[in-house]
Amino acid sequence: MSEQSSGASPGVFQPISTGIVAAITGFASSFVLVIAGLRAVGASEAQASSGLLALCLLVGVACIALPCYFRMPISFAWSTPGAALLVAAGATTDNFGAAVGAFLVCGALIVLCGLWPPLGRVITSIPRPLAGAMLAGILFPICLAPIQASIEQPLLAIPVVLVWLVLYRLAPRWAVPTAMIVAAIGIGITAGTGWLSAPTSAPGLVFVAPVFDPLVIVSLGLPLFVVTMAGQNVPGFAVLSTFGYRPPPRSVLVWSGIGTMLGSVFGAHNMNLAAITAALMASPDAHRDPSKRWIATVASGFGYLVLGLGAGLATALVAASPPILIIAVAGLALLGALVTNVTSALEESEHRISAMATFLVTASGITIVGIGSAFWGLVVGGIFMLWLGWRRPLGA
Repeated sequence: MSEQSSGASPGVFQPISTGIVAAITGFASSFVLVIAGLRAVGASEAQASSGLLALCLLVGVACIALPCYFRMPISFAWSTPGAALLVAAGATTDNFGAAVGAFLVCGALIVLCGLWPPLGRVITSIPRPLAGAMLAGILFPICLAPIQASIEQPLLAIPVVLVWLVLYRLAPRWAVPTAMIVAAIGIGITAGTGWLSAPTSAPGLVFVAPVFDPLVIVSLGLPLFVVTMAGQNVPGFAVLSTFGYRPPPRSVLVWSGIGTMLGSVFGAHNMNLAAITAALMASPDAHRDPSKRWIATVASGFGYLVLGLGAGLATALVAASPPILIIAVAGLALLGALVTNVTSALEESEHRISAMATFLVTASGITIVGIGSAFWGLVVGGIFMLWLGWRRPLGA
């Protein structure tokens, strides 16, 4: 007891500092992708800024409320693969109201997963090779952007790539945030300071009336739901389980689903359990005592609330930048996720052809009858898997 008392102050400082680092890392590594994704499906600058602000507020509140109640490091984030899906689905719709309707449906389905577990089991039973291949297909075009940017904007892009590469070797946690700082400096040099006084630079929420377009719901809302469940919520629960935490799935899913629904009408695509930053805050890096690690998540929640105040400036910065440079920074941030999902897709040798079919169709960006490639990738991969596995001899 005396040892705990004597170490009380450092013990509180450690999780607080870890939570702040997690918030900064989570925000800096993917906010450009969120803005690019929202703009791709028709959001104006003001609506994209509103969406990023709403996400920061919702994630912040969730990271404070649930950990305080359950005394567990239950951390939330926005869906980075979901934002990548928006970029890939840019050809699906330019009506942001229809995209908001799809976000709202995605949130309702997440709530339904919490209230009706069989639905969650159906989604999580999608074969891992197909789920991994679909996510890899969504990420692949974005991860090509650093190459394209280095050719189209060499003076801006090459320093960003080099800084990322050096820090990825020496301090991986800071590679993407620092690359973003270098990109911002380059943008500031070329674009001047006019973006600092842009009308959208002040944070503010903008209401967007949802439009329920069946084609957009199928091509955007359903894949966003699958990506969120398979690519964020399931890994998020797995990370917490790895460190000995068992949060109640119903509470977590209902909370994140309702948060997604609330945020959707202000332009936010969706929120979910964190996975990468969750590993930081649920591990001994946050505190050697597992019962105190929830403090790190609460600190990250307050960090997101503060970072949300910069949503307007972040959007103005993105608007002043060559689009390929912004996607390039996002591509660097997603390289690790691409490797993970390609590995997952090809891990089972008997399903590699099916996984590659899913990957190729998804990465192609095709749109058929108004429905985007992520949906068709799963359909084609499923058909391949059923056909190639039909009446296969045991042990073949």
